Amino acid sequence: MYRVFSDGGSRGNPGPSAYAIVVTKDDRIVHEHSEFLGINTNNYAEYRGLIAGLTKALELKADEVEFVMDSQLVIKQMTGEYKVKNENIKNLYLDAKALSSMIPKVSFRNVRRSELLIPRADALLNKELDMHQ
Repeated sequence: MYRVFSDGGSRGNPGPSAYAIVVTKDDRIVHEHSEFLGINTNNYAEYRGLIAGLTKALELKADEVEFVMDSQLVIKQMTGEYKVKNENIKNLYLDAKALSSMIPKVSFRNVRRSELLIPRADALLNKELDMHQ
């Protein structure tokens, strides 16, 4: 099974933003990526990280993927527990839903930042932000 650990953030809200993803298969890292996003909000960066993870999972032809994030808002929106009220985020949410529908078995889990590989994704994110300051 694949797991995608993603983290997005901004320094300031809005501020310089980036995301990072760490993709594992059977608990081994198979891909890492981070990207600077310019001036955006934290939630924008979180969704861009999720979309990057979804896109990578589709490239890998993954049929079962668990997405692990420390963003409770994004996870609860993706699972339908929260509605998407922010118009600036709605298109990202719709993109993420469309991509996730192409994966046969998909789940979303919210964790604390200190759990699993979120610290690795967080470190990649901060390294990306540091390179653009």
